[in-house]
Amino acid sequence: MTVISEPSKTFRNGVKIPQLGFGVFLVKEREELDKALNKALEVGYRHIDTAMIYQNEAFVGEVVKNSSIPREDLFITSKVWNYDHGYEETKAAFQATLDRLGTDYLDLYLIHWAAPHYIETWKAMEELYEAGKIKAIGVSNFQIHHLEDLMAHTTIKPMINQIETHPEFPQNELHEFMQEHGIIHEAWGPLGQGKNDLLNQPVLKEIGEKYGKTPAQVVLRWHIERGVVVIPKSVTPSRIAENAAIFDFALTTEDMARISTLDTNTRYATSPDDQEFLAKTSVRPEA
Repeated sequence: MTVISEPSKTFRNGVKIPQLGFGVFLVKEREELDKALNKALEVGYRHIDTAMIYQNEAFVGEVVKNSSIPREDLFITSKVWNYDHGYEETKAAFQATLDRLGTDYLDLYLIHWAAPHYIETWKAMEELYEAGKIKAIGVSNFQIHHLEDLMAHTTIKPMINQIETHPEFPQNELHEFMQEHGIIHEAWGPLGQGKNDLLNQPVLKEIGEKYGKTPAQVVLRWHIERGVVVIPKSVTPSRIAENAAIFDFALTTEDMARISTLDTNTRYATSPDDQEFLAKTSVRPEA
């Protein structure tokens, strides 16, 4: 079995993050996650992206514990959820995440959404980072105005921003802003989450045929060429392997230009500025 050899991106502090990660969003069944994540590790993924709200941190921790791969060879990301925002609340939520994962540190911890009190949350994360509990800290689903606000009121700039990104929604303005500020762009929903007809686009099929690749592989390679960290999610063994087989070809400038024509500025998931969503998810459910 050939283990993938993938590039990485380097945070401002010198820590490296593998450019290809394995997402476990919506994988809530232990057996399903066990099979999928073990397959991912088998074919060479070393970057795992989870979150408290995914309700599978403990399952991820079990797979990591039972794996023959040393913890230091893995890059594990998790996220603080909206109803855990606040200084003390974030510290407690972080420790709970460590306990579920069965590890004593995280490679990356993110604010999941720009819900109320994210400044206090970030200040707690800064302290956890300074204490060596987290190797890198960042945010998810932050718009330019959120990033500007955070940077104006805190000491450490976010090292990464994980946002919905795909060829129909390349986030060009935000991408450029992050490049200017040394914030790495990470894409979730990189294949459109199956909510569109993206992978049936003739342009992607034609480019794929040229390289002997699928439209999904072309899209993932497009992210890589843009310098974006990407975390495709699948529980299908063949797809998990397929999504990793993107480092043996490169897109040309012409290919990239053709893919750029697919931009419709269409967001398929929740807007980071949806105040009703942010307010609703900031209320802790009753036990």
